[in-house]
Amino acid sequence: MGTKAEKAKELFKSGYNCSQSVLGAFCEDLGLDFDTALKISSSFGGGMGRLREVCGAVTGMFMVAGIKCGYTMPKTPQEKTEHYKIIQELADKFKEKNGSIICRDLLSAANISHSSKKTCGELVKEAAEILEEVLKGK
Repeated sequence: MGTKAEKAKELFKSGYNCSQSVLGAFCEDLGLDFDTALKISSSFGGGMGRLREVCGAVTGMFMVAGIKCGYTMPKTPQEKTEHYKIIQELADKFKEKNGSIICRDLLSAANISHSSKKTCGELVKEAAEILEEVLKGK
């Protein structure tokens, strides 16, 4: 299917939500069963259960980063700090491309200016591209 970004967009086109599409595209590399990945990420589509809060593609990125680079020991502030830097970098890169990580803002921006309209499928693809770039070598 090509890149993870292409796979994520295809998953979205197949009917999976934005968060499922991003996590699903990376699950094999993470050693995560596809069905388990779908269940874990199922609540985060539409900006968290269609609440239009944090974009599901962004939460999908964060889940992948957590599985790949997350910390497990509660009393390791350095590991926590390093992990949060990765999360902040992912968020910053997504914001840089799209102006926000908030679903309602992304959808409103699309409705205001049709010339700059991005579909959720395109946002899913961009999220996976950002992940591939940031996680390369980590």
